[in-house]
Amino acid sequence: MTSPGENMQRKILSRSLVSVVAVVGVAAGSLAGASAGFAASGPATQQVTTAGTVVPFATVNLGLSTAQAKGVQRWLAAEWGYTDGIDGQLGTNSWKAFQRMLKAYHGYTGAIDGVVGSGTVSALQRFLRDNGWGYTGAIDGVAGSGTQAAFKTFANWCVSTY
Repeated sequence: MTSPGENMQRKILSRSLVSVVAVVGVAAGSLAGASAGFAASGPATQQVTTAGTVVPFATVNLGLSTAQAKGVQRWLAAEWGYTDGIDGQLGTNSWKAFQRMLKAYHGYTGAIDGVVGSGTVSALQRFLRDNGWGYTGAIDGVAGSGTQAAFKTFANWCVSTY
């Protein structure tokens, strides 16, 4: 049995570790030249496992609300083999399912890795343009306001349909 003092020390150590990992992650992202167009809509989440390891979960909702992202996840589950939770956070497995669809029909040629890079965004733009979701901009791989607005239109359809 641990004493209250030991529990407090563990909590402080855990919080410090999460903070250090977050700072290192931000610095690494800055060094890699991360574009604001690919930034997550909300903060990235982290989980501290029972072994004390910090595991980051990348969430890239591209401007969708939680409710809209849940609709997209329900569509992905029904149509593209998504099996994780319907939590409104478009993480790696949500994007892997989306990439399978984009690879099958919209010219995505990259790995099915769940990373929302310019290749994924370019294919998403083709999907949003070619299927009448309102995207009229360039296929440039940048998830700007036009891409996000069309993605929201698609997500709203997912909410009402799935």
